[in-house]
Amino acid sequence: MQLSESVSIAHCDSGLEYINVDSPLCQARIFLQGAQLTQYTPAGGKPLIWVSQEEDFQVGKSIRGGIPICWPWFGVHQNPEWPIHGVARVLLWRAQEVKETSDEIRISLSLPMTLVDDTYWPHKTSLQVEYVLTAKQLEVRLTNTNLDDHEVQLTQALHTYFPTPDITQTEVDGLQGAQYIEFGEGPFEQTEVVKFGRETDMVYSGASDLQRIRTPDGTIEVGRENSRSCVLWNPWVDKSKRLSNFADDEYHTMLCLEAANVLDDKATIAPGESHTLATIIRWG
Repeated sequence: MQLSESVSIAHCDSGLEYINVDSPLCQARIFLQGAQLTQYTPAGGKPLIWVSQEEDFQVGKSIRGGIPICWPWFGVHQNPEWPIHGVARVLLWRAQEVKETSDEIRISLSLPMTLVDDTYWPHKTSLQVEYVLTAKQLEVRLTNTNLDDHEVQLTQALHTYFPTPDITQTEVDGLQGAQYIEFGEGPFEQTEVVKFGRETDMVYSGASDLQRIRTPDGTIEVGRENSRSCVLWNPWVDKSKRLSNFADDEYHTMLCLEAANVLDDKATIAPGESHTLATIIRWG
């Protein structure tokens, strides 16, 4: 199905539907399951998004890579039997609108709330994600609107996987001065550029609005809006062996830097109000 001149609906081998973008601006792919972007390559540039070579794109199973949408909680819930990272990343979203101009392509999807078990989320809200694709950058905007008569709170993240040819030659600048918790310990202050030589699972608060991932292939700039928290993750050797749809050695070629609303930065939304978490990524 053709949605615009450069945007169409296609299927992968497992039957999952995705929105395919083949444009002079960029190449991109967004799965309806989870509204999850798994590809963005700007015109004449290198891919900005990583997906595991082991990923088989199965119905009802989260995709290893891309930008999973963690909602309405991030990480492990207080009830450990509930799904990790919430429910949005395995539900079937609805394509809402495609707007294409010579400068950008805007694709919006919404999550039908009838699919969300009210055991997990008993509130009346709406959830929409918009992808703004250009020849220079990708912007992702996740909007919660409170349709209820009481305040709602949630944690969430845009769990972005980035590529690198060598994690040991990669560093993240721009987190200095922020506080972080790692493996349940802390908070500690980040005083230096982050380098990788072990499993990394840092949850930051009070982070600045822009970080730079320096890789042997170039620098990736990662900006955030309405987010004073972010997550930095690499599974390293031992955890890689326990992850599904992840080769034992793939930790060499990826890292996650996630725009988030977690810890004291959780989203608090008054009745009738909206909150938009955004991330903007590009080659620097």
